[in-house]
Amino acid sequence: QVQLVESGGGSVQAGGSLRLSCVRFGPNYANLKLAWFRQAPGKEREAVAGIDDTTGSTAYADSVKGRFIISQEKDVENRLILRMDSLKPDDSAIYYCAAGHKTLRQNLLNSEEYKYWGKGTQVTVSS
Repeated sequence: QVQLVESGGGSVQAGGSLRLSCVRFGPNYANLKLAWFRQAPGKEREAVAGIDDTTGSTAYADSVKGRFIISQEKDVENRLILRMDSLKPDDSAIYYCAAGHKTLRQNLLNSEEYKYWGKGTQVTVSS
């Protein structure tokens, strides 16, 4: 069973930056896709960014394009990174790391295609 553990959340003022990290434990499956989702109070969960573990191709929600970068660090641990710059109060949410098995036709930003989820890390951006 894949386990995902997020870290790096916190409180920051608008315009600031945060770096979220997600470490993946368990079976080292090949052909995974990985993503960040977020959910603010009273709102539905939404995709933030996704990455194909094999090809490195990425996808971003329009609301974060040009401000957030998703990447991986595989040298020591299987670590998924979300670099967030120019943060806005609307970015405040619980951020979740997710992993799923690749499919022939996949949408990196579709939450239904992800099987494994972390417990989340809180991000709060004040104006």
